[in-house]
Amino acid sequence: MSGTLHVLGTPIGNISDITLRALDTLNEVDFIAAEDTRVTLKLLNKYDIKKQLVSYHDHSSRLCADGIINRLLAGESCAVVTDAGMPCISDPGEGLVKLCYENNIPVRVIPGPSAVVSALAVSGLDTSRFSFEGFLSVTKKQRIQHLESVKNNTNTMIFYEAPHKLVTTLEDMLKYFGDRKISLCRELTKIYEEVIRLTISEAIKYYESKSPKGEYVLVIEGAKPSEVPALTIEQAAEMVKKLIDDGIKATAACKEVAAETGYKKSDLYQMINSEN
Repeated sequence: MSGTLHVLGTPIGNISDITLRALDTLNEVDFIAAEDTRVTLKLLNKYDIKKQLVSYHDHSSRLCADGIINRLLAGESCAVVTDAGMPCISDPGEGLVKLCYENNIPVRVIPGPSAVVSALAVSGLDTSRFSFEGFLSVTKKQRIQHLESVKNNTNTMIFYEAPHKLVTTLEDMLKYFGDRKISLCRELTKIYEEVIRLTISEAIKYYESKSPKGEYVLVIEGAKPSEVPALTIEQAAEMVKKLIDDGIKATAACKEVAAETGYKKSDLYQMINSEN
């Protein structure tokens, strides 16, 4: 019988933000797959946990992942952790989880802190509907495509950004989103935790005289419905086709475009099928 992979959340800053269940699991598993073993070792030492650490990160080879899978198949249990927060969310772990499912290995989640939800909760912006957009690409073309694709999204949007790229990102957002409200959350749960609520243009001015420090979570107001250009159903159907061409299943593509345009998913699905 195979072992179990535990997807385990760790503190995003304050080392005390660890759950009792997470500590129990770290004590019980046979080994831990860590994004950076040095970071995880600090956490383990804090709570006097002695476990074997294996390195598993974004640049790990398939051979490394297969080694973890083989140990799980042999009956060992493993906790996969990232440096901060939940694994698989803009962090390593996603590929390992997929491999587990392909090999019928049980996967369990041990919830922990999340920078995404924490930043949204203290942003002061609408929390009823939101989309997590992760990091923008450093490649200009992909960056522009990403911003262009979400500029009409009426949900609150959440991005991650590093300090050295913050001002450039804000300037790009001002260009594609206009001057919306933004909450800039940095160093969440740490000593210098800070949440700044401005507009995008005000944020750009603010950082002209102040160097950004720490990792940022940017929470941005969604587009106002009145700002979203009206689309014909034919144009909406073209959006669906483009998503399908990009590899998204037809039903999922119709659902995504329906949420963005207001057309019914069933109408979009019927339209793209009638043209085939």
